[in-house]
Amino acid sequence: MTIEEKIGQMCQFMGVEQVRQNDDKSGQFPANSDSVATYPGLHAQDIEQMVRDGKVGSFFMVFTAKDADYLQSLARESRLKIPLLIGTDAIHGNGLVSGDTVYPAPLSMASTFDDALVERVAAEAALEIRASGSSWTFSPNVDVARDARWGRVGETFGEDPFLVGRMGAAMVRGYQGKDRPASERVLACMKHLIAGSVPVNGLNGAPTEISERTLRSVFLPPYLDCIKAGAGSLMTAHHDLNGVPCHANSWIMETLMRKEAGFSGFVVSDWRDIERLYTVHHFAASPQEAVYLSVQAGMDMHMHGPGFFEDLLQLVKAGRISEERINQSVRRILAAKFQLGLFETNSLQAGDVLNTSVRLEHRQTALEAARKGLVLLKNQDALLPINTNRYKQILVTGPLADSPVILGDWVQTQPKESTITVLDGLRKVAPPGCKIVFHDCGKTVKKTTPEAIAEAQKLAAESDLVILVVGENSLRSAPYDKDRTSGENHDRSDIELPGQQLELARAVAATGKPVVVVLVNSRPVGSEWIADNIPAILEAWEPGCQGGLAVAEVLFGNVNPSGRLPITIPRSVGHIQSFYNYKPSQYFRGYVGSKTEPLYWFGHGLSYTTFKYSNLHVPADIKPGQSVAVKVDVTNSGTRSGDEVVLVYTHDVLGTVTTPVRELKAFTRVTLAPGETKTVEINIAYDQLAIIDQEMKRVVEPGDFEVFVGNQKTKFTILP
Repeated sequence: MTIEEKIGQMCQFMGVEQVRQNDDKSGQFPANSDSVATYPGLHAQDIEQMVRDGKVGSFFMVFTAKDADYLQSLARESRLKIPLLIGTDAIHGNGLVSGDTVYPAPLSMASTFDDALVERVAAEAALEIRASGSSWTFSPNVDVARDARWGRVGETFGEDPFLVGRMGAAMVRGYQGKDRPASERVLACMKHLIAGSVPVNGLNGAPTEISERTLRSVFLPPYLDCIKAGAGSLMTAHHDLNGVPCHANSWIMETLMRKEAGFSGFVVSDWRDIERLYTVHHFAASPQEAVYLSVQAGMDMHMHGPGFFEDLLQLVKAGRISEERINQSVRRILAAKFQLGLFETNSLQAGDVLNTSVRLEHRQTALEAARKGLVLLKNQDALLPINTNRYKQILVTGPLADSPVILGDWVQTQPKESTITVLDGLRKVAPPGCKIVFHDCGKTVKKTTPEAIAEAQKLAAESDLVILVVGENSLRSAPYDKDRTSGENHDRSDIELPGQQLELARAVAATGKPVVVVLVNSRPVGSEWIADNIPAILEAWEPGCQGGLAVAEVLFGNVNPSGRLPITIPRSVGHIQSFYNYKPSQYFRGYVGSKTEPLYWFGHGLSYTTFKYSNLHVPADIKPGQSVAVKVDVTNSGTRSGDEVVLVYTHDVLGTVTTPVRELKAFTRVTLAPGETKTVEINIAYDQLAIIDQEMKRVVEPGDFEVFVGNQKTKFTILP
């Protein structure tokens, strides 16, 4: 390979059809946009020629098999005929492609506490991604989310490092499917390295200042889990970490990931963040210096656009970057292409890969994930499931009652027939004799008119029960994109319901009729008034294309809710950061004029039945290196079948550094009939009990540990 061909493998561009649409539109899009870009002076035909010349190795934003096939045909015209690696933002299904399955958003999938299901979701998504011509997904997002203001909470798996790691690793296994044919795999990309989920003031891309101990104990473990699962690529984060931008941070890319964790895949930049070393961070003296700093720090591929190729070529020719350093990156990128089978076949015939029955199976999986991810937060006086003998006329209202916003972020316009809204689901599931009355109070969460609120109140007074669907909007497809309040680069300074949704809730509740609030949101909504005054609250998160059906099945009792919160819901913006695994001194004092604890803790979730825990047992003494065998009996003490999520926590009683009051170490789901008892056996690996000591070493210290499962508590001792 020539040096030009090598550097070409490190270069990524937007799909030429996207470039063609944006040709000559520079100035019409915000300069800091992370979703739309133009290449002033560079047109689609120029990029096509660059592919023929071997100067492009990757594309993204390619949405059809036809377009992907065309790009691959251009690569076959190059001297070496190296196939292209085509990436996509398939975060919870291939949602940027019309008609593909949109699964629940990651935060919703985390609420299932079912990593086998999550792995199946990723494996199915991989088939649809490959069918559209892509072979690489920028997923999973394994940021540990601890600031509800941050707009990207919904594309994470929540606040707990262990849960995030388990779910992230499941996604990696599902995507990359080492036991499946290469043509059915896609390359996973763990992101965003690292700790961008706790930026200053919750603003995406703002600086992050955290201790090395916090980084190693909270934010690093999910990456280690994904590396163990075989993650083939890694994306760095927008922000600067403790003063060093992540895109030029050799300590995180080389020391943490490669030398310590053994990561062998390639590192890709985020959206033109190498350039931002110069334009935003003022860390580099010039665009070329930004390329130098990033590549020398460990960057392998540039997302996206012109300039990088030319600057890197000049740096190599000037002797500032060695050709061996370029070879390292190219080997990693080519290895991924070989693993995906792209050298054997990279051409697809649109429509020939997935038949209708396979896609229907995927919709069923999406429905299962939505059902298991719904979290019943409150059910005062057993208002749910709905008693249709008592509640004959039900008012359904709220800006999200009949809205595709349930699909979530990273989704473009989908066919109406492939999306079941909450209203659709209620009409489908409601039994005969139950009248569903819908009041359209507008489709925007930012503005509900006084007239719409007054009409909702009038209809509520005439009805027996109100189902109010409120929340936030992260959907980026028109016309909903103008109403976004969450998602990428949509951070907020408070966590209350936006617009007049709280006034709407107050108005219908003032009628005295029972109200069920269904929350559709991609991050915690800290509505204290709703928590205190509404008798039943169902957290739906963003439940995907089948989400409305799942919501209706739970409300009418066809499905018993079993989801648990993967993230703590703060009482207000002033309660950030609230998370369950806090240090002992966090609540040593309280607030003036407000309760100190959050609205709902991590792990909270109600059921239509009850469960009893008994006979918790662990060995009294644990030898160094020995796992901890936990046994507990779980009984369905209620009157209907249900799933219980069994969560196992530990607490290191005394350490050389302060440790959290409890930490999740294991979880499983168990299905129980009324009166049935099962003995649940779970092992905690010895290494899971480690701390980061004062010398920043990961060690397991001898001493006493407490174990908590349900309402049961016991302890064991690690011997010296």
